[in-house]
Amino acid sequence: MNTGDVDSYLRDGCGRCEHYQKPSCKVHLWTSVLEALREIARSTGLDEEMKWGSPCYTLGGKNVVMIGAFKERCVLSFFKGAALVDESGALTAAGPNSRIARWLEFRSHDEVLARRSLARGFIEQAIALERAGVKVAKRAEAEPVPIELAQRLEVDSDLRRAFEALTPGRRRSHLIHITGAKQSETRARRVERCATSILAGRGFNER
Repeated sequence: MNTGDVDSYLRDGCGRCEHYQKPSCKVHLWTSVLEALREIARSTGLDEEMKWGSPCYTLGGKNVVMIGAFKERCVLSFFKGAALVDESGALTAAGPNSRIARWLEFRSHDEVLARRSLARGFIEQAIALERAGVKVAKRAEAEPVPIELAQRLEVDSDLRRAFEALTPGRRRSHLIHITGAKQSETRARRVERCATSILAGRGFNER
């Protein structure tokens, strides 16, 4: 994973796959779009950092917005997006299991230029929320623990302690991966594959 600065991200990529520092890296598909989004984010006075291999913009150490590059689009990802006023309906959920984060998507440099005011407005809203200390309520219900994982945790105290010590987000990433399998045998195999990461204190998508 790229832990350098945003210049190295634009030059080399995020470092989360085998395309790191190669022309095939998806970051290189969107150079002009990413540079334009970076300029907008920096113009708001937020601090620029690298987190999870991507540009992240923070206020007093608190995450406000990230820039992400995918094969078919780039996004501004708002950590408290569910609390933003979105009269235009431009924001989308970051994924089917997303609770709070919201994306503003871009597919061309021209689209960034056309939506510059909209993007900056959302960032300024997000900054105001952070300054006000607004907390976004999460859904009360917890992800169910699949029986295959529950059985494994019952007989392996080290794994159980490691699982309980994970952050809620890391626990949830494993639960989503395991329960995504329809067959019990497949879920059991996924439990075994997840065990190494759980013991290492990592989420499913972390190396």
